[in-house]
Amino acid sequence: MNRRTLLVTSALPYANGPIHLGHMVEYIQTDIWVRFQKLRGHDCRYVCADDTHGTPIMLRAQQEGIAPEALIARIGEEHRADFAGFHIGFDHYHSTHSEENREAAEMIYTRLRDGGYISTRTITQAYDPVKEMFLPDRFIKGSCPKCGADDQYGDNCEKCGATYAPTELKNPRSVVSGATPVERESVHYFFRLPAFEQALRDWMAEGGVQAEMRHKLDEWFEGGLQEWDISRDAPYWGFEIPDAPGKYFYVWLDAPIGYIGSFKALARREHLDFDRYWAPGSDVELVHFIGKDIAYFHTLFWPAMLIGAGLRAPTAVHCHGFLTINGEKMSKSRGTFIRARTLLEHVNPEALRYYFAAKLGPGVDDIDLSLDDFRLRVNSDLVGKVVNIASRCAGFIVKRFDGRLADSLDEPSLYADAVAAGLRIAEHYEAREYNQAMREIMAIADRANQYIDEKKPWALAKETGREAEVQSICTMGLNLFRVLMSYLKPVLPDMAGRAETFLGAGPLAWNSPELPLLGCRINAFEPLMTRVEEAQLAAMMEAAAEDARAHAVLTGTQAPEKTPENTAMTSPIVTETATAIPAESSTPGPLQADPLRPEISIEDFAKLDLRIARIVEAQHVEGADKLLQLTLDIGGEKRNVFAGIKSAYAPEDLVGRLTVMVANLAPRKMKFGLSEGMVLAAGPGGKDLFILNPDTGAAPGMRVK
Repeated sequence: MNRRTLLVTSALPYANGPIHLGHMVEYIQTDIWVRFQKLRGHDCRYVCADDTHGTPIMLRAQQEGIAPEALIARIGEEHRADFAGFHIGFDHYHSTHSEENREAAEMIYTRLRDGGYISTRTITQAYDPVKEMFLPDRFIKGSCPKCGADDQYGDNCEKCGATYAPTELKNPRSVVSGATPVERESVHYFFRLPAFEQALRDWMAEGGVQAEMRHKLDEWFEGGLQEWDISRDAPYWGFEIPDAPGKYFYVWLDAPIGYIGSFKALARREHLDFDRYWAPGSDVELVHFIGKDIAYFHTLFWPAMLIGAGLRAPTAVHCHGFLTINGEKMSKSRGTFIRARTLLEHVNPEALRYYFAAKLGPGVDDIDLSLDDFRLRVNSDLVGKVVNIASRCAGFIVKRFDGRLADSLDEPSLYADAVAAGLRIAEHYEAREYNQAMREIMAIADRANQYIDEKKPWALAKETGREAEVQSICTMGLNLFRVLMSYLKPVLPDMAGRAETFLGAGPLAWNSPELPLLGCRINAFEPLMTRVEEAQLAAMMEAAAEDARAHAVLTGTQAPEKTPENTAMTSPIVTETATAIPAESSTPGPLQADPLRPEISIEDFAKLDLRIARIVEAQHVEGADKLLQLTLDIGGEKRNVFAGIKSAYAPEDLVGRLTVMVANLAPRKMKFGLSEGMVLAAGPGGKDLFILNPDTGAAPGMRVK
């Protein structure tokens, strides 16, 4: 494997407020990818910075009666603390209000100017007659001139993605004073973006953006690229343009340049070659992770600026979707706007890291934090499966064998399969298919737990002369646990660190599983992860609602009432087919309860033990018109089940197939014999009846989640 050199960034958080869980989707997604690259032995650097310029910060500092420098220093400390709490492992975290960023911004601007890519012209701007200042784009709201959406900012529409001049807004108003802006003239500086259309098309063709974003770029190209206004008039908090007194760089110009500024600070500290990372033709991979809402800036303006300034373009720009809470957009008024600090005060942050990983794919789809699903999945996967393996085996090794592992594995082939799965899991991590990686990892955990269940070391320990077997079985279990923690280390770095201490064999690397731990000593086991409880989540949601109420007092906006509804876990797990569409509506509406269909709680549903089963025998049942008798293998255990699927299947069509069964259904005595479970099927009946058919990668006995 060739050693790669990578420079990775996340979008810069704005230094005007706290980090919230919507932000954390991106930083967790990026951090997992970076940690994976480092675990594989690649030279990977992760830089970021606070985005610290612009009128919002200037006005907030005025409101608080402090200098902007004091405000951004305070917010910067809060941001760093939140990121550290979630184990985000930046190699350097900087500020756009730095000498490194000023140097980089002035370098890029002067190169663009000298290359003929900067023009000036007099424009008409929105001016607040009450505050006596030109209004930045984000301080004007109105209706989008493209799609007509209300309450849109003056630079781009969050609904249709269009960009435009503030003067194009319909029914504009000043966010600062509420006054209707008036028009005044001013000389502004523009970046000639249309000059780079072909270069941008060529860059896009290299495959550095996702398919969804390529389609969006095609739309933007077809609509025609426009010159970009990169200057703002005093008073403005930012860097003054070198050859234009009283004119300042628009915050969106020096914000992405903050990637360079942060790297410059890292390069000076670690004596890295700046040109190797940023010169055209560089062998370094430059990878950006961003939200889909800022794709326009990162896939048009940013690469064009770099190309025009004689620097390299990004290798890849990976966009992600938004976060919803219990199926709804994060909202202060609903009490679902959750700050990162609020979660840190109530829940283990690695639980959220794992949950996001289990939901995140390589596309730009939104993901939902369903609090019920969050609790159940973390408790089932991390506590009930992964940690359970170590806790079940460690006690025997420590108490009966002085912490010494056996000299050989009980089932080498099972261990070899777990090691071989690392190749597929690595491919998933690389492609940002974290959800698929987590599925593969949990499949190993299922097989490991099934192995321990079958071997029953607790029973063998009661028999004389079986000590060597117990030691070998528990050694096998702990080595499978070590494999799991190696694969989960990018997602759970803190838990992996404590597992390393427990195992006592040094830091885990991606290839650590290739050599099992044998004949060595482990340390006493300490709990690695505790269950997420409903009370914790209820307290977190109440704290979020309290934050919203406090915010409402300061701003005069509506906040959620302090009622039980704001703290209840009200997000059921609903399949796609369970969404009702009201008449005369083209959008899905809420799920309507059917009074004729009794409802069960999520706790009731969680009691079902659904298992993958292989049909090893199938035969007709004499005297039964609808039944087939099936012999099911659920991982070393055989079950006899009578299934009413004779109208759709012949016995010979079923033998060897995988299906899903309810394994903990009480046995039922029938006149044909004892039925020890239930096979799941769907369809209207008759020949249109279909047993569930799992992926061929599934194994008998695996639990279905």
